[in-house]
Amino acid sequence: VQLQASGGGLVQAGGALRLSCAASERTFSMGWFRQAPGKEREFVAAVRLSGGSTSYADSVTGRFTISRDNAKNTVYLQMNSLKPEDTAVYYCAADKNPRRRYSVSSSEVEYDYWGQGTQVTVSS
Repeated sequence: VQLQASGGGLVQAGGALRLSCAASERTFSMGWFRQAPGKEREFVAAVRLSGGSTSYADSVTGRFTISRDNAKNTVYLQMNSLKPEDTAVYYCAADKNPRRRYSVSSSEVEYDYWGQGTQVTVSS
């Protein structure tokens, strides 16, 4: 599975960005993770493509929305009310393990496929 992420950029605090991640084939769930300079990579949000169940990190709940377009094998991350602490490289990931087809995970070890990162910079 190949993943192509896009949509990063520079935005002022309080602004919005939308990230996209297109997969080369259908998967069971897809997620977004991010890594800020000097920090560990952390979970942001994930969605199960069948049924649309979602999961969010506490730090983005209420500000970020993950959605999917199954016909395009694409997920989106709408990021509103951005804060400087949201600055990071954002990575999309996909899980194609049939044993997890009914779940959505926040653990990066359960995602087998990763896209290239896209930089999001929020200025204060």
